[in-house]
Amino acid sequence: MALKFGALFVLVAMSIFAIATANKDWSTVAGNWNSWNHTGGDFWGYRHNNCSERSNTIIVGGSENWHYGFNYTDWAIKSGPFYLNDTLVFKYAPPNETTFPHSVYLLPDFWSFQNCDLKRARKIGEVTSGGGQGFEFVLKRWQPYYFACGEHKGIHCKDGLMKFAI
Repeated sequence: MALKFGALFVLVAMSIFAIATANKDWSTVAGNWNSWNHTGGDFWGYRHNNCSERSNTIIVGGSENWHYGFNYTDWAIKSGPFYLNDTLVFKYAPPNETTFPHSVYLLPDFWSFQNCDLKRARKIGEVTSGGGQGFEFVLKRWQPYYFACGEHKGIHCKDGLMKFAI
């Protein structure tokens, strides 16, 4: 009986090893052990995809900044990917006689984002925060982030396309 369990154990262990190594390109490693970087972020395929290897500062909307009527979801798709510790800069004109006020909310989940529901959102940018150099938001956690303008009870988010997710 012990022999059967021993053989079964060996068979399972070999199967797991075969599956685990099936997609590994051992040919580049077998002849050159120096190609493995055991101390850097390259070990076992993990690598920060940001070519500069440091965080970036990104102006939300690029030269358009943060305003009503610009498609920020499209901008985020074209400007991505975004990485941990990247800094988003929100720039928008402070309210005056010729501009509408804008703000920035961080929405808690995808449902709130889809429906522009600001009930549980956290305001991260006041209407006066976007003037001058704007204000910065650092992506500190590896998670989805949902941003929206909360002015006029979410109308800028719903009708003005002032929302994006990263």
